[in-house]
Amino acid sequence: MQFDSFSDFIAMGGYGFYVWLSFGSCALILLGILVSSFNDTKRIMASVQQQAEREARIKHAQQENQA
Repeated sequence: MQFDSFSDFIAMGGYGFYVWLSFGSCALILLGILVSSFNDTKRIMASVQQQAEREARIKHAQQENQA
């Protein structure tokens, strides 16, 4: 489908509101998923770091008790 002007493109033959609303909704949902993924990754990495530190402290304490 070709449009004669930019305003015709925006209007989308009278369905522009619904078309752009659906594109906007999709973009917001995808952005939300992206932000959520980054937050989850950050939280998981912090948890893994804490667990590694905890295991290192336990190992160090066990070595001190054996000595």
